[in-house]
Amino acid sequence: LDILVSGFLLVVLLPLFIILALAIKLFSKGPIFFNQIRCSLNGRVFTLYKFRTMIPQAESKLESLLEHNEMGGQVFKMTHDPRVTRFGKWMRKFSLDELPQLFNVLGGDMSIVGPRPPIPSEVKKYQAWQRRRLSMRPGLTCLWQIKGRNKIIHFDEWMKLDLRYIDEWSLWLDLKIFFQTIPIVIFGIGAK
Repeated sequence: LDILVSGFLLVVLLPLFIILALAIKLFSKGPIFFNQIRCSLNGRVFTLYKFRTMIPQAESKLESLLEHNEMGGQVFKMTHDPRVTRFGKWMRKFSLDELPQLFNVLGGDMSIVGPRPPIPSEVKKYQAWQRRRLSMRPGLTCLWQIKGRNKIIHFDEWMKLDLRYIDEWSLWLDLKIFFQTIPIVIFGIGAK
């Protein structure tokens, strides 16, 4: 199902991919895509693809911004992150930067629905109970996305939603999350 859905969406969304790629090049210097190492099932690492929303070398500037982290726990979130480009902010609002992850789904590193894929440095800080998050393939969307997204300000709340999803997993739950994600993304609900 993941392969069919991601393959179909990649074909249908190809014109949008082209428009976004051209706009990224038009509005900022640097590459079109941002690649980052993330963790998949059982902690296996893979390269995650996104449309670039930040200035080049944004990762190297993270250390200087850590004191502005608005998320309690291992994840960094900042409302007015100075590294984000103007067009990048717009793409993030509607989760358009996430679209290239359909290639990750097609390749088997991710699913359409599942816990969001963490960065290895975050995983190193996990407590024992949090490691269970890696027992399922990560996804494009999850309970966190439909239950508040960036309004959830503590990592433990996010983690509990992921573990609830793992414990209650069913095809019906995946379909419910998928269809509830659509209006949230279209209207930019809970985005930063």
